[in-house]
Amino acid sequence: MNRLSSLLKIAHPIVQGPFGGGISRVSLVSAVSNSGGLGSFGAHILSPGEIRDVVERIRAQTLAPFSINLWVPQPGEQDLVDLAPHIKRLAPLYARLGVEWTGTVEAAPNFDEQLDSLLDSTPPSISFVMGLPPVWAVERAKIKGIVLIGTATTVAEARVIEASGLDAVIASGSDAGGHRGAFLSPVEESLVGTFSLVPQVADAVDIPVVAAGGIADRRGILAAHALGADGVQIGTGFLATAESGASDVHRKMLASSDAETTVLTRLFSGRHARGIVNSLIRELSAEEGAVPPYPLQNALMQPLRKAAAQLGESDYLNLWAGQAAPLAGRMSAAEYMESLV
Repeated sequence: MNRLSSLLKIAHPIVQGPFGGGISRVSLVSAVSNSGGLGSFGAHILSPGEIRDVVERIRAQTLAPFSINLWVPQPGEQDLVDLAPHIKRLAPLYARLGVEWTGTVEAAPNFDEQLDSLLDSTPPSISFVMGLPPVWAVERAKIKGIVLIGTATTVAEARVIEASGLDAVIASGSDAGGHRGAFLSPVEESLVGTFSLVPQVADAVDIPVVAAGGIADRRGILAAHALGADGVQIGTGFLATAESGASDVHRKMLASSDAETTVLTRLFSGRHARGIVNSLIRELSAEEGAVPPYPLQNALMQPLRKAAAQLGESDYLNLWAGQAAPLAGRMSAAEYMESLV
């Protein structure tokens, strides 16, 4: 036991990274929590009612602590954008996969409503990426005894997270897969590697520090603790397990030599995220700065991703992966937890 496991009331200071985009699974969360870690569910695309349902389903499968993750909205993401040139840019890809743009973009769920519903559901823990929860939410969480975890990509962000009253901070190095959580400075100015970030954050704040990015086996856990972390968050390693919601082709790619090469890209969602390089990323690399923000770009790419998944076409999928992906084993979540412990 250390101060992180004591705070979270878990046996092992290992947090399963939450997955956005609908690939989180209740079965994975419960398997990790039942094995003594902290299972986490990414709920950023869910409605308030769906969030309540997820919390209830997790509670039905585990009596152990778990966490629900939300994305904090970014400024300007709800601005009106002319989609015509972006649809034209993607038209050849639509034709290639035999899909059509439906012409509609669903509004992202209201963050305050999501958060209000989540606080009412009283999960043991709530984590945030890409920003800070509002003051009213922090105050309600404190009253309810909910542990709040923020995500920092820089030392400055870690300090702000602590000053805002959150209980722990995830020091997310640029090695990490999936979406980047930078919120004080542009992503390009916030790409600090895990080995550089963790000890600086540990020196800068007094709350428990969770190392994330480039950790997928026992060696990474030992290194993180040596750098001053109180625990670790592992995403890609759990993404490769049998219980994750990753597609078969995604899991296959995580186990291939292609996973040795990853890149940060805005092409799939409009927000920077690290994934395995494929044909789509190479073909559209010159358009990185031109794509519209999330959730517009995410909506434009959704029919392509759906068709690619059905066809088993890895070249058109968002294959999120961290830089330690080749270290992840293909096994059940419980077996993976055992190997880490």
